[in-house]
Amino acid sequence: MTLYGGIEGGGTKFVCAVGTGPEDLRAEVRFPTTTPDETLARAIAFFKEQTQSQGPLAAIGMASFGPIDPRPGSLTYGQVMLTPKPGWSRADIVSTLKSAFDIPIGFDLDVNAAALAEWRWGALQNCDPAVYITIGTGIGGGIMINGRLLHGLLHPEMGHVILPHDRATDPFPGSCPFHGDCFEGLANGPAMEKRWGQKAETLPPDHPAWALEAHYISLALVDFILTLSPQRIVLGGGVMEQSQLLSLIHSEVKTVLNDYVQSPQVLDLIKDYIVLPGLGRRSGVLGALALAKQATD
Repeated sequence: MTLYGGIEGGGTKFVCAVGTGPEDLRAEVRFPTTTPDETLARAIAFFKEQTQSQGPLAAIGMASFGPIDPRPGSLTYGQVMLTPKPGWSRADIVSTLKSAFDIPIGFDLDVNAAALAEWRWGALQNCDPAVYITIGTGIGGGIMINGRLLHGLLHPEMGHVILPHDRATDPFPGSCPFHGDCFEGLANGPAMEKRWGQKAETLPPDHPAWALEAHYISLALVDFILTLSPQRIVLGGGVMEQSQLLSLIHSEVKTVLNDYVQSPQVLDLIKDYIVLPGLGRRSGVLGALALAKQATD
């Protein structure tokens, strides 16, 4: 059976796995994201060990935190672009992996990879266009259109769209170092912690933080619904693990849309339209395997 390697490269941790898909993950390892040299060396060592025990890999997929350059042929293809993560700006991920393995290397943004995995195996199956959004330490999104991930100048930056911000209601200035009160700056995990003085997961379910969080998420989702007309939206990330949040978003999206989109999915079936990941927390690493599979096509 053809084996693939996958790397979910986050700003906090790397997850590496070997397998063929959701039902066949044969080995997995997690370790902290430190310097590019040290972190990538640990990933390479893991795959070399697995090659000895499991057999050769057909390809490796890298699902990286961003921003990145995913455009083959570009002078900066395979690199992390300017990022607040110390030491990682201009880190050349693809060249480093290619120097260690003479096999195809798939490379894309972590949320793009998660979108691909959910489209191939999870909650976005048979949906096109389809959107995956992660809401956690950062906020980002991937878009599947005509069976392919959407790229352009680089890749979509859905976490940095500008939202209406009523400073009388919410005087928090935002936490994004680039844009202040963009979607990410108002609604990611660090923004919630700075605004309320404690980590989001410690806030009780009836805390006003969750209604405000649902409001900002819903404003962004309405923008994406109106511009992309997706057939389904998946919401992942640590913030979405709060059980009360999804129902608040369902209600708020309908309020903001105000019946403008005359589709049964929005009017009557919104619980099946905006959903949690079908693959759970594995969307990212499985997305990396999906990138590896794609690299061999």
